[in-house]
Amino acid sequence: MATATLGELATLVGGRVIGDPDLQVRRLASLDEAAEGDITFVSHKRYLAKLSQVRASAVILSHPVEGLAIAQVICANPYLAFAKVLTHLQVRRPEPQGIMAGARVAASAVIGEGVTVHPGCVVGERVSIGRGTILYPGVVLYEGVTVGEDCTLHANVVVREDCRIGNRVIIQPSAIIGSDGFGYAPDGSSYFKIPQVGIVVLEDDVEIGSATCVDRAALGVTRIKRGAKIDNLVQIGHNCVIGEDTVMVSQVGISGSTTVGRHCTFGGQSATAGHLKVGDNVTIGGRGGVTRDVEPNQVLSGLPVMPHKEWLKAQMCVPKLPEMRKEITSLRQKLEDLEKSLKER
Repeated sequence: MATATLGELATLVGGRVIGDPDLQVRRLASLDEAAEGDITFVSHKRYLAKLSQVRASAVILSHPVEGLAIAQVICANPYLAFAKVLTHLQVRRPEPQGIMAGARVAASAVIGEGVTVHPGCVVGERVSIGRGTILYPGVVLYEGVTVGEDCTLHANVVVREDCRIGNRVIIQPSAIIGSDGFGYAPDGSSYFKIPQVGIVVLEDDVEIGSATCVDRAALGVTRIKRGAKIDNLVQIGHNCVIGEDTVMVSQVGISGSTTVGRHCTFGGQSATAGHLKVGDNVTIGGRGGVTRDVEPNQVLSGLPVMPHKEWLKAQMCVPKLPEMRKEITSLRQKLEDLEKSLKER
């Protein structure tokens, strides 16, 4: 574990120091667990009250706090600063170990400098692995796969034939890249499998969560663009395109041939129908269902999706539906009685 001065950390996060810039910091810890020599952070004002009891030596804040007994690093975005400081102090990439005993690497594979291939890995024919990449136990790379530099493929990841992975990609355990897309042609009462002969491309800085499946294209490419972050248990269908810096939370489902724009956010268990286009900067709330093309720069919820504020208003009515039903039934009866009375006159 590295150490750094408070001044060095302030420079790292673009902040300023209130207190001793030469203070040595050994790690970042939560407000409750921090001890002397630690730095902590507050990203929301509701946690400021805890600072009077904190045992850390320093804290990252968005605004100075008067009378605080510990040093402060003031910066515009404490949560981003937390991530940078944590990475700097406590994340170390393992030393390269080469091709370890128990790994099976084809003679035609091209392995870059500083690559680690753990026992139980299988690297197929004509695979290319870039400098500094780590394959953890049980990773399987089918023939023709390309993996870029400084990637991390965790245990039991499978990348199927000819798929391409960019630089600095992280794939969590048991994810499947390039499984067959779900394509079948009706043949009477049965179905004929459509060969899925395309590939998957994960561009630079993409992250894929555990047990997520990204299906290969029937023809062409399923593409996850630069910087997209895909959570655990997500299904991305064949021939989809997911835009730059888009985030998808657990259990999202994207049906085949859907294009999602850049910097979108999909809440948990949200989904799209197939062959749709979702514009840039769109947020889909949890369990939202996209059934039509979506214009950019919107926040939507519900099934089918509607503007989030309208959905909130609609949801407020749901608990009142039984009472409203009784009122409507009563009003209907009164209207029928009135109509009957008018006819009798």
